[in-house]
Amino acid sequence: MTVQSGFHAPVLAEAVGELAVGSRRAVDGTAGGGGHTEMLRDAGALVLAVDRDPEAVAATRARLGAAASVRQGTFADPAMLAEIRAFQPDLVLLDLGVSSRQLDTDARGFSFRRDVPLDMRMDPTGSPTAAGLLNRLPESDLARVFREFADEPRARRLARAIVARRARHAFTVSDDLVAAIRGALGPRTGPADFARLFQALRMEVNQEPTQLERALPALRDALVPAGRLLVIAYHSGEDRLVKHAFREWARTCICPPRQPVCICRGRPLGTVDPHRPVRPAPAETAANPRARSATLRGFRMADA
Repeated sequence: MTVQSGFHAPVLAEAVGELAVGSRRAVDGTAGGGGHTEMLRDAGALVLAVDRDPEAVAATRARLGAAASVRQGTFADPAMLAEIRAFQPDLVLLDLGVSSRQLDTDARGFSFRRDVPLDMRMDPTGSPTAAGLLNRLPESDLARVFREFADEPRARRLARAIVARRARHAFTVSDDLVAAIRGALGPRTGPADFARLFQALRMEVNQEPTQLERALPALRDALVPAGRLLVIAYHSGEDRLVKHAFREWARTCICPPRQPVCICRGRPLGTVDPHRPVRPAPAETAANPRARSATLRGFRMADA
């Protein structure tokens, strides 16, 4: 892979393209509709695209045909990680979160629009639905979800309201959860609150932070020397996880502070690159408001 110097892309969309220049074997770990897969292909890379959503896999295959290898699965699955290692990529890209296609299709159950089923599964054949979790999780687990993934200070109150409501009427559609949120947090709650709390539930349904934490070191180790790992996160908790992982990998020593003699690896695994996170420019968020919380971070492996 050609190492880029003088990185200067002013906006997030351009940054991904600039950082991908010179890649020969790239993995798009979250193919979505195939936009990034196509960009990587156009940059000259042989691309392995992965997505857990069968609709995204079909869309990427229709978009690119034989120009990319497209697999259904999650980037954290051991079998998929083995395939990625065998591919020997010099670039791995993860664009986390939910796609516009998923959000805009009511039947998929990601939205808080009226009368949308509480589903939220990225793989419709996989994990329990959002309704299933709301109807069976203990109050303590519901509180954890809203506290950790939505930074909700009244998470316990909301969890208690959900448990009380489900005793009278099972949660089935978005209106049920919206009513529980308003009942617990007050009638002035609005779309920003719903978006944050629905997102937290979606992250629990799909085990997104757990999968990311497990996959990051495995994806790093799959890269060839000087290879690059790029992650676009839309949630502050996932971004922190990526930031802390990249910073630790870039440290020379990871021994405890009072360790008298270094007994760890004694060398950095690579460098944080670009040095500062890249966020969308105002023009990007004006064109696509859903991109406003996006943060791109990168890590480049050391040369052999």
